[in-house]
Parts: sequence; structure tokens; C-alpha cells
Amino acid sequence: MTMTAFNAFRIHNDAAGYRSGIESTTLDQLSAGEVVIKAAYSSVNYKDALAGTGQGKILRRFPLTGGIDVAGHVVASEDPRFKEGDPVLVTGCGLSETRDGGYSEFVRLPAQWVVALPAGLGLRESMILGTAGFTAALALYWLLRNRQSPEYGPLAVTGATGGVGSMAVSIFSQAGFEVHAISGKADQAGYLKSLGANKVLGRDVLSSTRPLESARFGGGLDNVGGTMLASLLAQTHPYGNVATAGLVSAPELNMTVMPFILRGVSLLGIASAGTGREIRDEIWQHLGADWKPARLDSICTREISMAQLPEVFQSMLTGHSLGRTVVKLN
Repeated sequence: MTMTAFNAFRIHNDAAGYRSGIESTTLDQLSAGEVVIKAAYSSVNYKDALAGTGQGKILRRFPLTGGIDVAGHVVASEDPRFKEGDPVLVTGCGLSETRDGGYSEFVRLPAQWVVALPAGLGLRESMILGTAGFTAALALYWLLRNRQSPEYGPLAVTGATGGVGSMAVSIFSQAGFEVHAISGKADQAGYLKSLGANKVLGRDVLSSTRPLESARFGGGLDNVGGTMLASLLAQTHPYGNVATAGLVSAPELNMTVMPFILRGVSLLGIASAGTGREIRDEIWQHLGADWKPARLDSICTREISMAQLPEVFQSMLTGHSLGRTVVKLN
């Protein structure tokens, strides 16, 4: 397929230093793939901010186009499963890590990772969800697979005002769980309750370093790491589950094995990027139906252009983000 040059947000790391920005690009400069889409929307995740600024070692090779999410319409396909005009999406799967990502007006992708847009979602909605919504839904999937029950007590969500946290509050509530949102942003209690949080708690509830505390939560999803994750595990109901999906505070986990061997608590790792195709398709079908957040538009607090990405990256890395940021590409 041939086409004229288009804009993409490219990331470099060479003798001139680490840098990123919008560049004129052609299709033959992009990673190989069987499907080419005209991109409509992407989103901004914490991982995107790390990659775009160089504050995290995300990219495995350079240069690459940034953006771990993308949604748009197929304009060319060598795979019979996809035809011109089909609405599709991709999240994770090596985008902006080992291959060119979604911050581009056109994107070329391996067919094995392209997901047909679920009937219950629009392209923009799919990117409000994006990796954040997929991660939260994947956490719920594994919690349920490990027999998590509302009877154990409320699910705690740490980092609740962030992208994954906001999605988890809404999705867990939609699935019938009582949700306790934990956040350092007391002024956003109304926002969190509007998404389905039954209670909004300060970070101090997870500040204890004792190996076991009274069981306060049925389980939950942690996006913070460090002391908060250890404390959440120490306060989890017998046979409850805690999913871990982030390390905004710290990657270390300093604790004893007591919650695991005395209460049978399980720690579930949530790695959304490499999720297999069968589970990936199942999760997206849920997100277009029974797990679709009731107030999805409320979680989208910003819509930006590619030119505004650097500003949003800095805001996110300094803890000033709220909900989800969508990037309009065309």
C-alpha cells in the first residue's frame, strides 16, 4: 500500500539524546504488519508518559512511534478476518515497546493482535477504556476466576483517581461488588462516588506496616505498590484476592508471608500487555456489554491532540492526572 506522508509522535534515543515529538512519517518507516488502519483515537497511560519522557525504560528499540493504544478503521488488510472499513482496536501487545505504537495518523499492525470493535462500543469509547479499562477488567476476570465473592467484603481500589483506578471503581461496582476507593485526593470524593464508590478513604488506611491487621477488605486492586500493597494484603479477608497492576509509589514489596499462610490470601499479578488472544477477546466483549462503565464519559476528563502529549505526560508523572485522557488523531 502506498500513501503520502503523515504525522506520528516519534521517540528517539541516540547520540543527540532522548527526545520525542511529531514528525512526518511514511508507511514504510513503520513496523511490519498485515493490517493498516487509519487511526481515530488513542489514549494516555502512565506507561506512555514514562516512554515519551524517558523516565522509564519502556522502549526496547529506537526510533519508535509512541502510544500503547489505538482505535480506527481498516484501510488495508492481508488477513481475511479484516476488510476495509472495519472498526478495530489494539491495546498493549508490544505497541510503543518493541514496535511502532498508536500516536500516528496511520498505524500498521500484526493481525494477531487486532480486535474487532465490540458492538457495544464506539471507537472513542474504546479508547476511553484503552489499556486502563482492559487492565481493570482483566483484574476482575482473575478475581472472579479465583472465586472472589462480595460476601468477603468490599474491594479496595488504590490510586483510585487514576485511569486504571477510575475504571476499576466503575467496573467492580457494575459487577456487584461494594467498592472502597482509596486516594490522596480528598477533593475528588464526589468524582469517585459518581463512578460507583461506596466509600472514599484516605491513604492512611493502608499505612500500617504490621504483618497482619483486622480483615477490613474482601480484596481489591492495587495500582501503587510498596507499603500500600503490603498493608492491603495484611487487611484482606481470609481467601480474598488482591490484584496488583501498578507501581506508582514503589516496585518493592516488603512484607511477611502471614496473610498468605494464615488467611489464604492470594496475590494476583495483572500483566495486560501480553494477554493471550482468547482472554483478550473475552475481556473486550465484557467491556462492550455487562462490564461497560455506566458513566464512561465522566471518566474521560481530557481530549487532546498529539501536539499536547508532552504537557500531559508531565502532568501525569507529577500526580496531577484525573481519569482518562483521549488523544484525537484524525
